[in-house]
Parts: sequence; structure tokens; C-alpha cells
Amino acid sequence: MKLCFFCLFEGDRISEKTAVDILTTLFEQHFHSPVDRAHRLQGDGSGRSIIRFSNDRFSAIGVLYDVREENAAFLEFSRHFRRYGLPVPEIYAEDLDSGAYLEEDLGDTTLYHYLSSNRQGSHIGPAAVEAYRKVVSVLPRFQIEAGRDLNYKVCYPRASFDHQSIAWDLNYFKYYFLKLAGIPFNEQALENDFSRLARFLLRVDRDYFLYRDFQSRNVMLRDDLPFFVDYQGGRKGALQYDIASLLFDAKADLPPALRQQLLDHYLDAVSGFIQLDRAVFMEHYYAYVYVRIMQALGAYGFRGFYERKVHFLQSVPYALNNVRWLLDNVKLPVALPMLMDTFNRMAAPEKLQGPASEGENLTVRIVSFSFHRGVPEDQTGHGGGFVFDARGLPNPGREERFKASTGKDQDVIGYLSREESVRQFLASATSLVDASVRNYQSRSFKSLMVSFGCTGGQHRSVYLAEQLAKHLRDTKGVEVLVRHRELENMGK
Repeated sequence: MKLCFFCLFEGDRISEKTAVDILTTLFEQHFHSPVDRAHRLQGDGSGRSIIRFSNDRFSAIGVLYDVREENAAFLEFSRHFRRYGLPVPEIYAEDLDSGAYLEEDLGDTTLYHYLSSNRQGSHIGPAAVEAYRKVVSVLPRFQIEAGRDLNYKVCYPRASFDHQSIAWDLNYFKYYFLKLAGIPFNEQALENDFSRLARFLLRVDRDYFLYRDFQSRNVMLRDDLPFFVDYQGGRKGALQYDIASLLFDAKADLPPALRQQLLDHYLDAVSGFIQLDRAVFMEHYYAYVYVRIMQALGAYGFRGFYERKVHFLQSVPYALNNVRWLLDNVKLPVALPMLMDTFNRMAAPEKLQGPASEGENLTVRIVSFSFHRGVPEDQTGHGGGFVFDARGLPNPGREERFKASTGKDQDVIGYLSREESVRQFLASATSLVDASVRNYQSRSFKSLMVSFGCTGGQHRSVYLAEQLAKHLRDTKGVEVLVRHRELENMGK
């Protein structure tokens, strides 16, 4: 039976459907076995479409992206790293003309997810610490061992983290974060600081592979071993950048003591490949931390403020915590008065604590989720809100006729709305939330989170989230944001 994949991409271009057909063909040619299932995975913010193709025997990840140069870089780097025995996905097949390639399926557990499930607040469990130690031990093999003879001619968009690359990142931060967030600064004075910072960054040895986006979501864990993905933006650069990216990864929120421990472990690993002057490394290290944080904030601003993808702004409070730590604990050996003044303005208590909320409204974030993947985190810094467990309600997912539907579809809505237990559950939840909304508004609070969980996150929780959102949208002074976490992962 030939599957109809077009339903995965409803509203997308016909050309993308054709590319999915090409990926299906690549799968079947490589495995000599038909595709039974196709499941669209949550994107990474780059514009790539990522689909898991599988049957009862085989599974692979298909990628669709229309930037040929970036695809070519990823494929070239992957094959080069595998020749060095580095843990990266095997490339099964490719069709560069169609922007499609098929790679090894490394599972669903990222280092970030593993960290989240092995921590209690600031306490990181031993298993997660050990996972990080394994990751930082492998990093020098990418940077130094495999970086020596890598073909840097395929790098995109730049072959080196040079003055131009740094300028792009700093202006990304200025235009998409500072300006859109309304942070005041003297533009010429800031440009002068940018020039001084770039010159300082470029004083170090930059003859290594710079992974570029070495952070916890780009490391997969399989059988307790790390595997690495998303290095297509790599180029030649300094050692400091990648370890700074990992240790100051905003939402990972690593405690300072653990960051230092892992940095020491990384430097020990580097010393096994080159003669390392640690004092020189550390002289420039925190400048690279700053530039990486600025690059990340630019990305959050572009996706959040500019593209209105609110969940990207949820990382901002964590990035600001890192900025505050740097301001309190680090003095750079280069004078950057306007940049430091700008950071102090950003870090002020009244600034950017809830950047996803605008105006004077109370923002109610409503999330549907599956308990199998954990309760959603409140990324606004307010500590969370209501979590309602809908698993005791009648489950449409057990009936074949509802398997392909969600809680947003009319057949499921009709089914659940007729169930008295569902109506009572929704009425009780709505009453509790209404009371909190009134209280929050009277106290000028700006954020409330309400989460509905069920078994699969597809039917009951989605229905309840949508019904509450519909109710609250009629409430004056309330802005409603809805996210269906598992539907995003399913491409629905």
C-alpha cells in the first residue's frame, strides 16, 4: 500500500510533497523495504523539515531543506567525521537537487531532555553530569583531530569565524534583540565596542573546527553514548566558542560550579591533542561566552519578536541569568563601556522578565501535552501554574475512527462534548482558572500558565486546551497563547 504523505504537509508547497516522495524512494532503495509510517518531527527553527520514515524493521530520518550549500556542508562533514570514527549519523542516501537526504535515526533523547529528567532545580543528577563529561571529552576530537584536514571550502556561509562572521552575529544581536526589545543604547559607541571586541576575539589561534551550534539540543543520547548533529554551520575558528556554547546554553541553565568542572574536564581533553596554554585560553574564553550569548539572543529576538514565535522568547530569562552572572563574576581584559552598560540595562530587574508578554494584558499560556514526555516547563521564570490531568476522562484515542484525528477536529470535539464527565471536568478547571485570572489581574500580574495532560497529548488535552482558550479570549485584558506540544512533534 502506498502511503499518502501529503496529509503531513497540508498547506505546504506541492514541491515539498514531491521531495517527500523522493525521500520515500530513497528509503525504499536503501533498505529494500517499503515505508509504512512517516512522522514529521518538531523543527529546529532553521526552516528544515525533518521526517521520521519507518516500518517494522527499519527507521531513518529524512531532511528537506532548500539551501543546497548548507546541505552539501552537512553531508561532507558527516562523511569526514565518520572516517575519524566520530559519533555522527550515517548518511544513507541523498538527492541534493531536490534538497533531500536520508540519515541514521538516533532516537528522540537529546542531552537537554536527559538533563531535564535528571535534575531537581539546580541539583544535576550524576547520570546527567556523566553525560556532559562524555560530550566535552569528544568535542576536541571534532575541533582538533578531525579539523586538521577537513574541507573548509564547503563551509556555508563563511569558511572562517572571521571579522565578517563576528560582525554578522553582533549586528544580529543589535537589530533583532536590542532594538526590538526596546533597550536604549548609543549606536556609534556600541559599534566602537563591537570593533574592539572583534579584534580581541581574533587574537587567538583559530585553526580549528568550530562546530558553531554546539548545544544540548544538538547532542543525542543512545545507549548512554552521545551522538552529534546539526554541525552544518561549522567553519574554522577558535576552540573557546564551542565549549562556551555548551556550558552557557541558556535553557540548560547549568550551575556555575558544574560549568567550571566541565570546562576543566574539557581543557584536560584538549591537552591530549595539543600543547595548551590555559592562561591564554582563559584570557579570551569569557569574551567568546559573551559573543555566543549575543548570537543566541539575536536568534531569540528574530524568531520571537520578529517572527512572533513566542516560545523562542522563553529562553530569554535564562540567557539574562547568564548575563547577570558574567557581570557579577567576570571582568574582560578589553574595555567595552557601552556594551557593558547595555548588558546592565538588559539585566535590570524591571527589564525583559516576561518578554513574551506585551502591553498591560495578562498573558495566559495554555499547553496540551503527553505525560509520557513530562510536564511542560514554565520558561517565563514565574514557576508554573495549573496542571490538569485528563487521563481519567473517556479516551477517543482508543477508538480506531479517531486515530488520525486530534482534539481540534470536529469528530473528536463532538465525542468529548457529549460526555458528562468531560463537561464537569472542563467546568471545574475553567472555574479555577477564572478565579486566578481575576486575582492575577487585580495584582497586576502578567503571566499565568495552564497545562492539560493526557496519555498521548493528541485528543483530550488538546480539546480541553482549545475550549479553555475559546472561553478566555472573551475576557477583557487577557491575551491567550496556545501551544499543543505533541501535535507540534507530530506535524499536526
